[in-house]
Amino acid sequence: MQITVKTRKQQEIIDITREVKKIVEKSKIKEGLCMVYARHATCAIIINENYDPAVCEDILNTLNKLIPLHANYKHDKIDNNAHAHIKAAILGPSEIIPISEGKLQLGRWQGIALTEFDGPREREVIVEIVSK
Repeated sequence: MQITVKTRKQQEIIDITREVKKIVEKSKIKEGLCMVYARHATCAIIINENYDPAVCEDILNTLNKLIPLHANYKHDKIDNNAHAHIKAAILGPSEIIPISEGKLQLGRWQGIALTEFDGPREREVIVEIVSK
């Protein structure tokens, strides 16, 4: 299955937990794994707190301090988005979540999110469910 996410900002974190849960429910798989994968080189998939929006701001602010938008990157000569590639490479394109009794085994405050570093864009997220 696929989720399409339309981002609105150059950098943002978008909670996709609800959409992933719907796919898991539709699958009717009771025990297994859910893989969430972004098909892009300048965004990533993370699992983190989805209750307090300040967490997302803190993540983006910290990444921007560590990997500034423009720091004389060689790739910026091509399309001016080297920072986005670096951030996405560090966070990674996918996450795997166990499924038990038909439900994602996320912690109380955990959610699944797409992290956008080169938007706004339309992003494709693949969700694969594997049965035990």
